[in-house]
Amino acid sequence: MINKTILLLSFLVITNVNAQSIEDQAVIWLKEFLKIDTINPPGNESRAVDFYKKIFDAEGIEYTTAESAPGRGNIWARIKGGNEPALILLQHTDVVPADQKYWTVDPLLGEERDGYIWGRGALDMKNTGISQLSTFLSLHRKNIPLNRDVVFLATADEEAGGYYGVGWLIQNHPEIFTNAGLLINEGGGGEYNGIETIFSIEVTQKVPVWLRLTTTDTPGHGSMPNPSSAVTKMIDVLDTIKNHTFPARIIPSVDAVFSSMSLSADSEWADAYADMSLAVKEPGFLKKLQIYSPSQHALTRDTCSITRFGASNKINVVPPETWAEIDCRILPDRTSEEFLADFSLLLSDQDVNIEVIMAFTSAVSSANSKLYRAIEKVTGERHPGSRVTPGVSTGFTDSHFTRDLGIASYGFDPIIVPEKEFTRIHGNDERVSIDGFRRGVTDLLAIISDVVYD
Repeated sequence: MINKTILLLSFLVITNVNAQSIEDQAVIWLKEFLKIDTINPPGNESRAVDFYKKIFDAEGIEYTTAESAPGRGNIWARIKGGNEPALILLQHTDVVPADQKYWTVDPLLGEERDGYIWGRGALDMKNTGISQLSTFLSLHRKNIPLNRDVVFLATADEEAGGYYGVGWLIQNHPEIFTNAGLLINEGGGGEYNGIETIFSIEVTQKVPVWLRLTTTDTPGHGSMPNPSSAVTKMIDVLDTIKNHTFPARIIPSVDAVFSSMSLSADSEWADAYADMSLAVKEPGFLKKLQIYSPSQHALTRDTCSITRFGASNKINVVPPETWAEIDCRILPDRTSEEFLADFSLLLSDQDVNIEVIMAFTSAVSSANSKLYRAIEKVTGERHPGSRVTPGVSTGFTDSHFTRDLGIASYGFDPIIVPEKEFTRIHGNDERVSIDGFRRGVTDLLAIISDVVYD
């Protein structure tokens, strides 16, 4: 029997020799990947599948592909290992739209400039996808026995809910997830706040509850308004929602986030972050927090944003129907059914129909797992003085699907991104630091290696 210590030492030597080459390859792959148009809608993620197929073919890696609909491609590959529950490297290949006129570069060019690689998906999440690819190929090339299977999984449609991607795969290809116990996805990472580097591991997320509201009334000519109309009814409904404040509550995972932030916060916020359950009860605090940081404020309560509405298609026609769509996000300590009961009660005196467009279940992944501990260990070793904190995402990722399966799922990419760069995600001039990306590639490989080698 081969001594595992010798194998691991051999692996570390090979890693040191080849680290530069895998980083160089990753930069080349990312530039190429950003040129592939997978903007959702419509997605066309099969283009990304073709990109990965060429790489896997060149590496001699077997893979499987499946389209959930024409052009909505998914691809996965597996390195066989021992009997420990499998580890899944999960990424989505679709990106959100980018308006060329507001960018200083072509968002689909993958341009290198000023030490950055620019393009839609450079931070969300084609960069992470390439880091995962680099890790997967490194494990394959070294051919050192693993203690578990490692699955590479690139999917469609996350930006629109994941129903043509992970949601569809769970229903149609459940074998991908069989005996999987750990999963790493987007949702967390490193941030330097000017004082220290903090690595946030997403362990849970606010639950989306997307609603469509409809009001109806007598239509007519714009010159002869009735006492009420579908439009005026909807105005009253939306005004009720706009002026409603959902009660604040600090759940344990959110309390952990703020407690961690208190360690490096300035004096204005440190005491409040250290005891948020008390702070949210202070008059004016939540309004002040919302102005300071809408994302932090969103962690303290359920929220609803009015995002879409429509009525007549002519200025002189009073329509029979008006609609609006509401993006609600609830803290993961209760069900969407409980929230809907409260929301319906809020509008109980209004003549409005409420339809659920989408609602997920809530779940929290434990901080006591081999993957979580590996992230703590490796980031501590490779970034002295840094620290790790659990994170709660105000947005959603495909991890909600896999948490429903009982898979301990974490949002994490070790790349360190300055706070000011986060506004580029889903925004204009999205970009990633080349140096940061290269280091993130090797950091991720070190983390996954700590999990898969005994």
